[in-house]
Amino acid sequence: MTIVDANMHWLPDTLFTDQKLQDAMMACIPRQHGLHARVETVEGKNIRQIIIEEPKGYANINYAEGQYNIESQLEDMDRAGVDKAVFRIPVWQEWLDLECSKQINDRLADYVSRSNGRFTALAVAPPWGDQASIREVERCINELGFKGVQMACKYGDIYLDNEAFFPYFEFLNDLNVPIVVHHTPLPVDYGSILDFNNQRRQYGRCIAQATAVGRELFSGLFDRFPNLKLSHSMLGGGFFAFVDMLVPKPKHSYGDAVDRFDTGRTSLRDQLRKNLFFDISGAPQWGKAQLECAIEVLGEDNILYGASYPIRKDWFFDGVGAVKELNVSDEVKAKVLGLNAIKLFNL
Repeated sequence: MTIVDANMHWLPDTLFTDQKLQDAMMACIPRQHGLHARVETVEGKNIRQIIIEEPKGYANINYAEGQYNIESQLEDMDRAGVDKAVFRIPVWQEWLDLECSKQINDRLADYVSRSNGRFTALAVAPPWGDQASIREVERCINELGFKGVQMACKYGDIYLDNEAFFPYFEFLNDLNVPIVVHHTPLPVDYGSILDFNNQRRQYGRCIAQATAVGRELFSGLFDRFPNLKLSHSMLGGGFFAFVDMLVPKPKHSYGDAVDRFDTGRTSLRDQLRKNLFFDISGAPQWGKAQLECAIEVLGEDNILYGASYPIRKDWFFDGVGAVKELNVSDEVKAKVLGLNAIKLFNL
């Protein structure tokens, strides 16, 4: 069984030593939107971290020095029983300009080339469909050998169903490569979840992802762009828990005075199977019952293994074992742990 981690994070290992690169990437973070970023030393340890707050005083992202080293990543993959990895950058998709995107893509291509076939990459570019960004994605796919594109689930205050993304999606629909949709630290409206760390840093990401999935479905995005295949992190923010509520099964025979929850659309269930995929983003954090439910509801062909490395080492080292312990068939386990990713990314 080939095990593929479809959600491994990567940043340049020189991010903390190349001041020019760090300055360029930090400059992309839109402070005018209430984000605050700084570099400081981790207390009690001789390593630095980048902390991003939104709003000021509420930390949502920490990038630590020394976590993106190829030798240590390969060693950790061997320990975790992971054969191949699909790399993306964590969260920064929302902010990068074209020049920083090019630097990221070039450095990631070099990183992949040194992995002896164990790493695969996803292209990043500003998602507005201008010719320069389209040429960069074409370069990544055709020249660098990347297997798809990475995006954020929203950009600023707009989600991916907004018409601002249509030129980009028209290009990607014709290109017919998968799009990995990484979560953002917070949803658009986040005031009521700020005060408590895990509600902000975990549940906030789930709200953002589940909102994105729902908007993609209900907006008719896949009617307009039927070839799009979007793979969402964190199980789409736990979208499996809401599918039957938000995307009702065919009407019952009893009749209602008012069709309160009628979507007016009959294609949603088919599009859930054809156009939407979901990575686990840390099996141990979900638990056995939730993972089994997600597979049953979202479909055994639509779930990808992923551990969000290097966020939590227990998610990574214990993740494969957690999937193997699920009460599903060996065939389903093989799909989740690798075969679905191999098919989606054409590995």
